[in-house]
Amino acid sequence: MHTATTTRDYLTTIDTKKRVTLRGARYKYYQVNEFENGCILLQPREIKEPDTISKEDLELMDEAIQNFKLGNVSAPIDLSDFS
Repeated sequence: MHTATTTRDYLTTIDTKKRVTLRGARYKYYQVNEFENGCILLQPREIKEPDTISKEDLELMDEAIQNFKLGNVSAPIDLSDFS
C-alpha cells in the first residue's frame, strides 16, 4: 500500500456557514467523501466542457432523429401524476 507524504499540516475551523477554508488550494473543485469515523477525504477534480461529441454519440442522435421523422417512436408517456 502506497502512503502519501504530508506536505502541509495546519488547523482550520468551520465558519458560521459551516464552510472550511483550504489555504493555498491548488484546485478549484474537490470531490468530498465523509466517513462515519469523522474523516473527510478531498480529491481534486477538474471540471471542463467536453472537447467534442463522440462519433458514436452523433450516430445515435442521427438514428434517433431518423426514427422520429419516420414515426418510429414509443407511445406517449402520461406525466399527469407529476403536475
